[in-house]
Amino acid sequence: MPSAREALLDSAQSALRTRPWTAVRMVDVAARAGVSRQTLYNEFGSKDGLAHALVRRAADGYLAGVDRTLGDGRVRGDGPAELARWTVRAARANVLVMALLTGVWGEHLPRPGDPPDGRRTDTALPTPTELLTLVRDRAVAALGREAPPRDAAELALTCEIALRLALSYALVPADSVAAPGVSASTPTAAVRSHR
Repeated sequence: MPSAREALLDSAQSALRTRPWTAVRMVDVAARAGVSRQTLYNEFGSKDGLAHALVRRAADGYLAGVDRTLGDGRVRGDGPAELARWTVRAARANVLVMALLTGVWGEHLPRPGDPPDGRRTDTALPTPTELLTLVRDRAVAALGREAPPRDAAELALTCEIALRLALSYALVPADSVAAPGVSASTPTAAVRSHR
């Protein structure tokens, strides 16, 4: 059973799929999570605190997926391509991940801000450049274990190119031709609705 915090974040994410952030009401988020509104405020302090935690969870989820992708021993040779596939899938499945990666925060999305002075010690959210650098460096560390040191710069460039191409594909998908393992239509409509 999820904690109250996770239930509230799930509820807020669900609400965001059906309405703009400005129309998401704290009382509705709490009710859907099965907790009191006071519990929500105890956890997050404010709607801004909830927004920050929601975006933080999206960033952490994306990075956890990166780590899972890179940790799979079968992707060593195709690591940059697998990383690109994961990035496209994650960006299309979650408008917050798309916004984190691109810096395009539609008017219907919660805006990332400074960590709230609230109850938790959430860290600042990465900029798109910082996030890309984090992912590239993780890929180089994971994939470069078997590569000679002189190939590290080339591996870093290959990973960065793969990530940038994935972002361009996520932003401007070829709806009629999807990449293998990537759904071309459903999440794209959700992203468009939030721009």
